[in-house]
Amino acid sequence: MILTPLRAVDQLNRCLAEIDHWNPSVNAMITVDASGAMAAAQAADHARSLGNYLGPLHGVPIAVKDNLDTAGLRTTYGSGFFNDHIPQRDATVVSRLRKAGAVIVGKCTLHEFAFGVRSNNPVIGQCKNPWDTTKIPGGSSGGSGVAVATGMAQMALGTDTGGSVRIPAALNGVTGLRPTLGRVPNTGCMPVSETHDTVGPLARTAYEAAVLFSVIAGFDPLDPISENTQLPNFLSQLSGDIAGIRIGKPRNHYFDGLEPDVALAIERSIEELKSLGAVIVDVEVPGAELAHLSATHMIYSDACATHEHRLLKGGDEWSAQTLERMRMGLAYDGMQYARAMRHREAWCRQMQNLFNKVDILLSPTTLTTAPLIDDHRNLYEATRAVTANTYAGAFAKLPGISVPCGYSSSGLPIGLMLEAAMWQEPLLFKVACAYQSITDWHMRHPPKITTIRS
Repeated sequence: MILTPLRAVDQLNRCLAEIDHWNPSVNAMITVDASGAMAAAQAADHARSLGNYLGPLHGVPIAVKDNLDTAGLRTTYGSGFFNDHIPQRDATVVSRLRKAGAVIVGKCTLHEFAFGVRSNNPVIGQCKNPWDTTKIPGGSSGGSGVAVATGMAQMALGTDTGGSVRIPAALNGVTGLRPTLGRVPNTGCMPVSETHDTVGPLARTAYEAAVLFSVIAGFDPLDPISENTQLPNFLSQLSGDIAGIRIGKPRNHYFDGLEPDVALAIERSIEELKSLGAVIVDVEVPGAELAHLSATHMIYSDACATHEHRLLKGGDEWSAQTLERMRMGLAYDGMQYARAMRHREAWCRQMQNLFNKVDILLSPTTLTTAPLIDDHRNLYEATRAVTANTYAGAFAKLPGISVPCGYSSSGLPIGLMLEAAMWQEPLLFKVACAYQSITDWHMRHPPKITTIRS
């Protein structure tokens, strides 16, 4: 199936025009490969003229987060240490995109080493939210979320350690999936925490995200975290009804401290899901607030192991905030890591038991709309505030999808998060597609910027 009726060259030209318009203001693309993308688009159109089908992403312009290796194309990881780094091989997911006929537009910005929610790095500076350029785009895959929201790419790849796909999806008004840990290979991705990281798709619609997910999912023997679990052929089943699906609404933690506009949007989305036949069930998720600390111990320690020699070196290649936050992990010891692992095992079992009672867990993706870029909080505090709901699912290795469910009175997007048991991404996409069939929040675009704001 071809996702766009346009010629690949025409679609690419639209994306390049949006890059020319938006990127000076929002700083979402680190590297644009216009010539390479045009060659791929022309090849896709030539293949179509001959009746040849390259794959499910035939001619689709896709942007790739800049912590995923692209052969022959600069890959910085958002770090001054790798400002001129050009990999020799594609990441496994990038290779799968090319084999499916995708056109790689370029590389999206991210928070330095994918270690933060502001999407700021020493290579090109701060990425900005297109709905309000004084606000963050979320992170660490902020550039990927902005690229999709503004039309700089039809789809994008991000990575999610504790919320880094779902948060930018929510704050930019697009759809983003964190897959089950091990479903999508990380080979060729600069890690934050190999015990938590996964590559995930962002797109405007849940259906597009599902197609992209179907391409990148699958076992890779080169990735020690990759799991050889079969993904069924689910795309043809996404239009079915969701009557009788049990959706759990947590009584504790996930709804604490909501902004009023977020609370209103989530309650409205619950009523909309009810109208589709879903059954809403109040549930308790004991200890959800404790998962964040244990996940932090593991993620920070893993990041310190990856960047040990760069942390010891310090220097101007680092931004001061990221260096300070990452060095917090140096204070954690082996006993804390061991306790966190035992906690994770128990938490995974607890969530498994929860999904024997309900099919989906529903919550706001973030408790607030996009915070100010200059909010006077350190990076640790800012990250903890935005990831309050996303860490728990990642800690349990669960898949989760964020879909747009409304806008605040000031015009900022709001995200609804749906989580399911491990390997149940098809169910998440089915519910998300049903929800988007009766709402249009995902089809809204940020207003064009008429003057470049500093």
